[in-house]
Amino acid sequence: MRRKFEKHMKHTDPERGRQIAENDRKHVFHSWSAQDKINPLPIAYAEGSTFYDYEGKGYLDFNSQMVNANLGHGHPKLIQAIKDQADRLATIAPGFAEETRTELARLIAEAAPGDLNYVFFTNGGADAVEHAVRMARIHTGRQKIMSAYRSYHGATNLAMTLTGEPRRWPTPAGDPGVVHFFGPYTYRSPFWSETPEQETERALAHLEEQIILEGAGTIAAILMEPVVGGNGVLIPPPGYLKGLKALCEKYGILYIADEVMIGFGRMGTMFAVEAFDVEPDLLTFAKGSNSGYVPLGGVIINEAIRDTFAQTSYPGGLTYSGHPLACAPGVATFEVFREDNLLDHINDLAERVIKPALEEMKEKHACVGDVRGMGMFWAIELVKDKETREPLVPFAPKPEENQPMVEYTAACKERGLWPHTHFNRTHIAPPLTITEEDLVRGLGIIDEALGEIDKYAN
Repeated sequence: MRRKFEKHMKHTDPERGRQIAENDRKHVFHSWSAQDKINPLPIAYAEGSTFYDYEGKGYLDFNSQMVNANLGHGHPKLIQAIKDQADRLATIAPGFAEETRTELARLIAEAAPGDLNYVFFTNGGADAVEHAVRMARIHTGRQKIMSAYRSYHGATNLAMTLTGEPRRWPTPAGDPGVVHFFGPYTYRSPFWSETPEQETERALAHLEEQIILEGAGTIAAILMEPVVGGNGVLIPPPGYLKGLKALCEKYGILYIADEVMIGFGRMGTMFAVEAFDVEPDLLTFAKGSNSGYVPLGGVIINEAIRDTFAQTSYPGGLTYSGHPLACAPGVATFEVFREDNLLDHINDLAERVIKPALEEMKEKHACVGDVRGMGMFWAIELVKDKETREPLVPFAPKPEENQPMVEYTAACKERGLWPHTHFNRTHIAPPLTITEEDLVRGLGIIDEALGEIDKYAN
């Protein structure tokens, strides 16, 4: 405790924080932002599930930054792995066989389901998606890719075209082969379903009809998050993913599972598809593979797709593919999962702490319409009316329509919690290593903040 206090005092420096903020405004162009309307908080240091500003205030990180700091901040094993790798071999081109890169590929392949035995490393999630699509097109000789409307796949041109949510709207359609479809959403069924079983049946019927109308022989792959992440933590209803894979097999289409956000333990299994007993043909990963300590992503590929390029060169690559400094904390991540029995920790807290707390909030608060999730990833869907399910704020709200969520966010931050909101939802995605004490405290803060916006609900 004394060491933590001394570290806290060492980094408390309001004047330095003001200087950083000033330089940031002068020179940094921020993503997803109107530059003159933001005021980025200068961060001094972070440890465990908390990060601290230069005023000395700590914030529980209930979004794991961008749902990537899965093992929290400053994890000693990950940091030491980077240091040790830098001492031995800081960088090497991807054309060489390098021990750490090879070891991480082996660990990933052994953990992945089925015959997903080969790893193509990228620098992050968006380029992993781009390469997975390229592989699928070459392997099948087809061009169309189907993806869901409620999805986010990255900010590069093709990945953004594949994205279904509003961040796609300002981007000119960069690929005429992309086709969007409606995925299941039990709480707000686009198929007028009354049960999860109906949602599965009708969503699959819709998908098959669209496959037929698009021309099954023109479709290379269906790209879908096994659990929709940033667009609602949408858990697929029973049998949906198995049905989707069966349709793919029926029509000679590949299934690309986008696990950039939900892989590496986030859903309570190492890979989310394990929870639904589905084996994709390609699986993309990034974020949690090394907790974002150094940029890393990749595609896990099955035997058949690998063999397509056995005698023919794959037309793609990246200078930093499998960078040793990124792979080292990836290897350490597997060690942490094993040594700390981390999956047991995640699932225990999910069932014993998170789920009952959210169910209680649903009963208590007029503004809570639905709660859902798995592992260490949950969503609270906020409504004006529980009967009509009218969202608390509209889909893709204008600033003047977003006041309830602005007030909710402010209430969380005032109490020392950094939340994640998206339209009419708040998501719960703390580091997988969070202590029960911090988790309970954070859920209590969310409960209090919801109480402040109940006034907007009937």
